[in-house]
Amino acid sequence: MADNKNYYDILGVSKTASQDEIKAAYRKLVKQYHPDLHPNDPDCAAKFKDINEANEVLSDPDKRSKYDFQLDNPYAAGSGFSGSGFSGTGFEGFGDIFNMFSGFGGMNERPGRQGRTHTYEMQLSFLDAALGCSREFTYTRKDKCPDCRGTGAKGGTAMHTCPKCGGAGKVKQSVGAGFFRTITLSACPQCRGMGKIIDESCPTCKGKGTTQVNTKVKFDIPAGADNGSYIRRPGYGDVPDNGGEPGDLLIYFTVGTHKLFKRKDYNLYVNVPIPFKTACLGGKVMIPALDKPFEYTIPEAFQSGKQIVIKGKGIKSRSKTGDLYVTFSVETPVRLSKSQRDAIAALCDGLETKQNPLMNSYKDNMSKDYGINPYEKI
Repeated sequence: MADNKNYYDILGVSKTASQDEIKAAYRKLVKQYHPDLHPNDPDCAAKFKDINEANEVLSDPDKRSKYDFQLDNPYAAGSGFSGSGFSGTGFEGFGDIFNMFSGFGGMNERPGRQGRTHTYEMQLSFLDAALGCSREFTYTRKDKCPDCRGTGAKGGTAMHTCPKCGGAGKVKQSVGAGFFRTITLSACPQCRGMGKIIDESCPTCKGKGTTQVNTKVKFDIPAGADNGSYIRRPGYGDVPDNGGEPGDLLIYFTVGTHKLFKRKDYNLYVNVPIPFKTACLGGKVMIPALDKPFEYTIPEAFQSGKQIVIKGKGIKSRSKTGDLYVTFSVETPVRLSKSQRDAIAALCDGLETKQNPLMNSYKDNMSKDYGINPYEKI
């Protein structure tokens, strides 16, 4: 096990956690520790790497099995698991639909200073998230000043090399003495890390090199977006004052509910009530789907609670296609009139015992275990 890391502790789940629990924990931590939200934070970057490494192992049944064996047998040889074999770059949890705009969840490796990343939350309807859609979004951010082109200096004026750092933008600081002395580099306080001193500041941006601008972006959201997933637009965040790389734009999604469908990953679930008559005699019923409803034939003597699976009728993303799970429930009519009650009673009185196999089995088991007839008073 690489570096004696406990992947369960890293994700904050128990060793018996289900795949759904692992996925939920992973998504929560990714949103909390993503480097784009914590630029220039090495501790956060290291934590993010551990989170992805843990998820790559625990989300794969084969890798998880090998890992569990080594966790239980730390001194066993030939366990077949090596932490170094898992780079921590996988995003199987929900990264497949977010490879647009330079990819999902990529770590920020731009050199130098970086501006603030803007993070927003966007509400999607159930169908828009399932089928995919386009959105337009307007927000305010810092961009290069148009008058000084981001230099901070008044148009036509010069800048000279900082005398304190010699143009390096950094200065050395010594702490301690003798063998215990340490030397660190920090941004030059005189030029604020620029390496140059502005002779005359730009009156528009007051020497900062940036101004506030309204920015409109339009983007496509692929089919399959879910709660907690997001897209990233590199370079659409703030441009830092006095130069540097712009931050990014992160848009997280929250997905609304649907009156008919429920969702689990890419699979859809729907409950279809059918009338008592159809359950007994058979018939046809319309079943909803993402594209359009389709007809399904109910055979006679159909039991309530039966579930069927329609392959390929779930959510279709770029890499996966889910299924549609349909559960049927027989609805018992309410507020019966006297004539209706009499008709149903006459029908049921005329049925033979063998026509109710489930009741028959239940009656036999109750009789054997408790010596009673559960339907005696009906």
